Amino acid sequence: MASRKEGGGVGSVVDEAIGLLKRRIETGEFAPGHRLPPEATLAAELQLSRPSLREAVRALAMAGVLEVRRGDGTFVTDLRPDRLLNAIGSFLELAQDTGIGEMFECRKVLEPGATALAATRIDDRALAGLRERIERMRTLQDPEELVREDLAFHADIVAATGNLTLQSLVSSVSQLTARARIWRALVKSDVLSWTHQQHMDIYTALSAHDSLAAFTAATRHVSDVESWVRERLDAVREHEENLPDR
Repeated sequence: MASRKEGGGVGSVVDEAIGLLKRRIETGEFAPGHRLPPEATLAAELQLSRPSLREAVRALAMAGVLEVRRGDGTFVTDLRPDRLLNAIGSFLELAQDTGIGEMFECRKVLEPGATALAATRIDDRALAGLRERIERMRTLQDPEELVREDLAFHADIVAATGNLTLQSLVSSVSQLTARARIWRALVKSDVLSWTHQQHMDIYTALSAHDSLAAFTAATRHVSDVESWVRERLDAVREHEENLPDR
């Protein structure tokens, strides 16, 4: 079978190859756990060149849809939402400090909504765990330990929603703001008392199962950190711009 003409550009042919594979997965022809036919066979079936098919497989593997097992073949994954969305992290890790503002914007969109949802679903056991984590944070002095506990605190809240997709999204974004939050913990003298009070505000709202209060407290918490980081980054950039040429 002849391969498709590729004069329209490599990108368009690879996109078409991705679409053909996705359709077979969506229709159930390639079900979760299914091993794809050998590359030469599949390329012939889809009327694609082998390089185009290879690029399509690589893209779907990065997206968590396919899994390439060296020496064993290429398989369709279980397609669970958390697996697919965890793949987002591999792309987000490419973000540099210049994109930290966008990461905080994503966090500000996701976390307050997740916290509001958690307020309607959280149980006594999860609330007790949050209270213990808050008290543990009060004793910490090391910035990295504090931020690690802070990340866990917010992860526990999102876990209380029971929504794996939301957990994966929030985790991917939150982890990428960790470095900026450690920086803040290093240089801001009142970060411990500030963090404790805002975490208590969130906990109080969750304990009351008050979605609006939970949303408001989480928004304030994320926004304050974002504002502080943005101000410091702007100051650093302004300082660098004003340095005399060497």
